[in-house]
Amino acid sequence: MTSPTPEERLGRLRSSIDNIDAALVHMLAERFRCTQEVGQLKAEHAMPPADPAREARQIARLRSLAEAANLDPEFAEKWFNFVVAEVIQHHTAIAADSRDEA
Repeated sequence: MTSPTPEERLGRLRSSIDNIDAALVHMLAERFRCTQEVGQLKAEHAMPPADPAREARQIARLRSLAEAANLDPEFAEKWFNFVVAEVIQHHTAIAADSRDEA
């Protein structure tokens, strides 16, 4: 049996990357569905959109997970901060809409 050509290997690797990207998109969509519910709950109970203490705990947890997975912890933290900024923006908008309806 012959070894795959570089082009065949590249094609297989890219196919795997495409599958991983698709899974990440679906996981992010599920995460945002959950955070939308959190935003609704916070708005209903006049809770602030951000929770700095939880965010700090999550950063520490994700940095540790990243290290264990041989992923750069700085990258994991940047990713988390990017996602949290978007979530807070959503929570702020939900709270504003909730106040407008009242």
